[in-house]
Amino acid sequence: MKTYGFVNSDLDSLTEIIRDVPEPKGQDILVKIDGVSINPVDIATRKNIKDQLTDPKVVGFDGYGEIVKKGPEVDKFEIGETVFFAGDYSREGSYQEYELIDQRLVALAPKKLSIEDSVSMPLITLTASELLYEKLNIDPKSDNSDKTVLIINGAGGVGSIAVQLAHLAGLRVIATATGTKVDWIKGLGADLVIDHHQDLIKQLHDLNIKDVDYILGLSDNDPHWSEIVELIKPFGTFATITNLRESNVSDLKSKSVNFNWEWMFTKAFYHLDSMSTQGQYLQQLAQDLDSGVIKSTTTKVIKGFNLDSLKEATKLVEAGHMKGKVVVIA
Repeated sequence: MKTYGFVNSDLDSLTEIIRDVPEPKGQDILVKIDGVSINPVDIATRKNIKDQLTDPKVVGFDGYGEIVKKGPEVDKFEIGETVFFAGDYSREGSYQEYELIDQRLVALAPKKLSIEDSVSMPLITLTASELLYEKLNIDPKSDNSDKTVLIINGAGGVGSIAVQLAHLAGLRVIATATGTKVDWIKGLGADLVIDHHQDLIKQLHDLNIKDVDYILGLSDNDPHWSEIVELIKPFGTFATITNLRESNVSDLKSKSVNFNWEWMFTKAFYHLDSMSTQGQYLQQLAQDLDSGVIKSTTTKVIKGFNLDSLKEATKLVEAGHMKGKVVVIA
């Protein structure tokens, strides 16, 4: 089978390797990959390669395809079914023709959506779901109309689905975006949109909003840290998917703010029993996509699952100007 992996931190080091098709064991299913989505974690993983690799690093953490084989302990799926998933960071990703994936991380793909509109959604939805439901402890079935969330980088991959999930949970949603992304993110459910290039404190105060209950940091937090500290309510919650290089978490102490990291891969990476929740989140996502409750955030599709297409898609994401998601399909 064809596999695409990096041998160093340079994008041009992405190379094609021929390997044997792996055999599923235990709870693994073997999926023939028909589409992938490009995520910032793919780029970050490549850039963190320090030395020249003899065994290329295969990334890609959104996959869609047909089950062609299954391990003896698989009881949730059958051969021939179409599934989608985000994957396991401790294993090779979806930049390959066939991928092994634990059944607990997988769900049947949406029935009414195309490959391109489906494959963009798993990683960002799992991340946003864990942020909202597990880190902010929001119960989507409760009345949350008295709560406000500020989503920094609302037009990005995770932000675009976090806006939708927060809106569905009944929160007042404030998102940051600029230019043509403003109307797009409003269409996804943001109540208010502010400019992350301008003073966030002033913009919210001009809207008669003193502070907010929750803040999601979905981009570089350091430029906004003083604003985050000022805008979060006492006993509020700040959660982030990005690193803090210069910001000091102790700045939140006087307000007794809850601070939470979110890394979507934690459950599978440490083989936690809770990894099965990811399959459950994706099952709900498939239903919501088919019913139209959730909108796909695919904005760019590149056809041809090959070396050139993966490089082209990666360049678009790495440039940092895309709204929504970029996908590559066979």
